[in-house]
Amino acid sequence: MTPGIGSSPGDPILAVDAGQSAIKVRYDGEHVREWAGPGIRTDLPLRPQLADVIRDAFDRGCRPTTVGIGVSGLTHLEADAVPLLRSGPQQLGVRTITLAHDSVTAYLGALGEERGVVIAAGTGSVAFAVGATEVARIDGWGNLMGDAGSGYWIGREALDAAMRAHDGRGPQTALLDLVGAEFPDVEAAYIELQADPKRVERIAAHARQVCEIADHDAVARDIATRAAGELALSAFTGLRRVDEHTARAPRIRAAGGIFRSHRIVEEFESGLRSRLPGADIQVADAHPLDGAEMLARVADGSVLATLISRARA
Repeated sequence: MTPGIGSSPGDPILAVDAGQSAIKVRYDGEHVREWAGPGIRTDLPLRPQLADVIRDAFDRGCRPTTVGIGVSGLTHLEADAVPLLRSGPQQLGVRTITLAHDSVTAYLGALGEERGVVIAAGTGSVAFAVGATEVARIDGWGNLMGDAGSGYWIGREALDAAMRAHDGRGPQTALLDLVGAEFPDVEAAYIELQADPKRVERIAAHARQVCEIADHDAVARDIATRAAGELALSAFTGLRRVDEHTARAPRIRAAGGIFRSHRIVEEFESGLRSRLPGADIQVADAHPLDGAEMLARVADGSVLATLISRARA
């Protein structure tokens, strides 16, 4: 990959994957180091949180001159790397910061700059597609307005199904017993969750339970099937938006913890092959930090450049 102006392959790089569940960091300098911390708070200003991550790296003895950051919940208002660089990292010795939504870094980590689509599903979900001249982001609109098929979406559906079973409004399901194990008084569960600042991660954690019992619980199976359908729809829509759905073998990569479920993978692939029989579908094993590190070296003339903010000292 051609380095962007202001960076070179020898620069010590700090790669940051700022997700809602955790902030993961890799320093590639004289030695490679990785660590993680609490997730990004999308309900709070993002730049101070990111500046703190960079400052923490220096406190750990790292000396990056180049920083690449993929951020969940990054809006147009905060997607400007210049004030982030000037808020403290420049004084520490950072010369270049490259900033983008984490859908971009997820894409780079799985497909580099090849054409296709990457659907990432963890606590949230987002698809990102790249064509010859266009890019498209699908979903990633947060737990209040989107993130269909994500861990939070599945967890929320599980809690809803459990309470329907409790009330008698819906079919019985083992999900009610699992929710009851966490909340002995299930009728007070919503109060406890509303008061918990980590409620998003806590709700998303129920996705694992859904996937674990989906083979023998009809309600959980239905939730997993619908989640896979949502993820397949987002991936297909991304390809259609950039006119890659007509390719002979459009590249589709799936990444994130939700795709650890064999049922979701099977249903996801089935939903896509019904639309795109020749698709090249793979569950990606790329680390999101790979994409954040590559982000720092994306060429300024790349088709991805319009979605990247780069600040140079």
